[in-house]
Amino acid sequence: MSVEEALAAARAQIEEYRGRIRSLDDNSRDLMFREARNHNLWQDREVSDDQLREAYELARMGPTSANTQPMRIAFVRSKEAKERLNTHVNGPNQEKTFAAPVTAIVSYDNTFFTDFPRFNPIRPEMADRFSGNAEMAESFSRIQAILQGGYFIMALRAVGLDAGAMGGFNNKAVDEEFFAGTPVKSIFLCNIGYGDVSGIKGPRLYRYAFDEVCDVL
Repeated sequence: MSVEEALAAARAQIEEYRGRIRSLDDNSRDLMFREARNHNLWQDREVSDDQLREAYELARMGPTSANTQPMRIAFVRSKEAKERLNTHVNGPNQEKTFAAPVTAIVSYDNTFFTDFPRFNPIRPEMADRFSGNAEMAESFSRIQAILQGGYFIMALRAVGLDAGAMGGFNNKAVDEEFFAGTPVKSIFLCNIGYGDVSGIKGPRLYRYAFDEVCDVL
């Protein structure tokens, strides 16, 4: 397929899905946004590798700057791995993490730019902006991975799982424990499973209304 044919096919695919789907229905909006909560307690139900893969396959499609993809995820499932992680988790969060079927260490790789020819073959020279500027690579990769981490949480909800994103851990110690000798650095933890509603201690807290925080210029 030529470049022109590939571009035409991509545009046709966009038009096709726009014809099928105009917006999410109310149930989908509730599942992903309006009724979904950040969970602290977990049901005794397993989460499969296939479910984790399904969520990642959705999350990876979220847009980032220049199609960069610095997010890395370590899925902590075994008792041994949970014990290693909990050593570096603040006290109040240890029980949550140990009880969750899976805990994701959402992280970033500040050498992401070495893959520019793969994820942005149109502009492979953009890698040069980062290869000689470690500070820029660090800041840029962390911001883009945080964005991807947000997509990942929404993807978990989309496949029917619950998420419990949190900080409250020693990032440096976790990096040494799980990513020693690599350029990967942790950002946040995300417990994954089927939330136990007994862990919800009240109604949803206040969220700003549009007019409080948004301007149309």
